[in-house]
Amino acid sequence: MSAKAYVLIEVAVGKTNVKDVIIALQDVKGVIYAEAVTGPYDVIAVLEEKDVNAIGDLVTAHIHTISGVARTVTCLAMKLS
Repeated sequence: MSAKAYVLIEVAVGKTNVKDVIIALQDVKGVIYAEAVTGPYDVIAVLEEKDVNAIGDLVTAHIHTISGVARTVTCLAMKLS
């Protein structure tokens, strides 16, 4: 069963711009889409991977390493029955 997550991304002021982060996210396998948003975070990305551990690896190894990413919050999607 696959896992889905919403990742809220805060971009560091003065390091890069939001558009550059979104462009970088488009090259990350497992990122379904990313958009700029208003509020306390700058970008929201939707991820889909094989399991929760793969989501965690994707965030730490590929999203946190993008220049300008200051902080993330990962919200795992749940299926309610």
